[in-house]
Amino acid sequence: MTETGTARTGDPERDTLDKAGTENFPVAPFFLPRAWRDDLMAVYGFARLVDDIGDGDLAPGGADARLLGLAPQDADDRLLLLDAFEADLGKVFDGTPNHPLLRRLRHTVRRRSLTPEPFLALIAANRQDQLVKRYETYDDLLAYCALSANPVGHLVLAVTGATTPERVRRSDAICTALQIVEHLQDVAEDLGRDRVYLPAADMKRFHVQEADLAAPSAGASVRALVAYEAERARNLLNEGAPLVGSVHGRLRLLLAGFVAGGRAAVHAIAAAEFDVLPGPPKPGKLRLLREVGATLRGEG
Repeated sequence: MTETGTARTGDPERDTLDKAGTENFPVAPFFLPRAWRDDLMAVYGFARLVDDIGDGDLAPGGADARLLGLAPQDADDRLLLLDAFEADLGKVFDGTPNHPLLRRLRHTVRRRSLTPEPFLALIAANRQDQLVKRYETYDDLLAYCALSANPVGHLVLAVTGATTPERVRRSDAICTALQIVEHLQDVAEDLGRDRVYLPAADMKRFHVQEADLAAPSAGASVRALVAYEAERARNLLNEGAPLVGSVHGRLRLLLAGFVAGGRAAVHAIAAAEFDVLPGPPKPGKLRLLREVGATLRGEG
């Protein structure tokens, strides 16, 4: 999604990494070991850049396209950019990539023995965004989240050496919830991109038309629909929350931050009376800290 309030430096690597501070959850907080922070920022840089390609949010001037070997006339072709990015990703595992964010990632991949699959899934999700603009059912949306969000959790667990099948399952619930919450925050922005992530079956159930999503403020039907989807996200966060208690030390605090970020965002949506159309409801830092404490205590 588009990030606002982030100054451009003219350095594609720095411009992408600087967006970490605008996310709903901490990316690589100061309390983590330096090696973890470096590797998590490398993973974040990849995920943020592939999303920016898919959303058409690259810095003006075509610097990223040039780094990926594309001609100036192809700098705005998202599918070509994604193809070139995937080709450069291949060099992370067998060679030397051209893009500085992928050169940074190469060190992490080798240090943590990461596999290509989660990275390829994130690229596939952004390809899907170019071709699929609507989702008929909640299950269809979950399948999209399995590509667009869950691989990030797999990478966090791999970087921190915490992967187990049960932790992956809990992580998937958290990551899907965070994706749904972001979709709810960005309903108006996504509609401006001709994308609707609210399942069509749910819109029909709540008597919501797409025209209702273009209004400056949400009516009762839209608010009821957003409340319904927000409760789904809350339930997924609760399902995934035991992941926090399954680890120890600073990793426990990091994962609590992810869960708390989602819970605080759901609270902000509810505090806005589920009217997400004027702009994304964002939680304050105090609320986030409260949710971190509650998550660490095992409270839902």
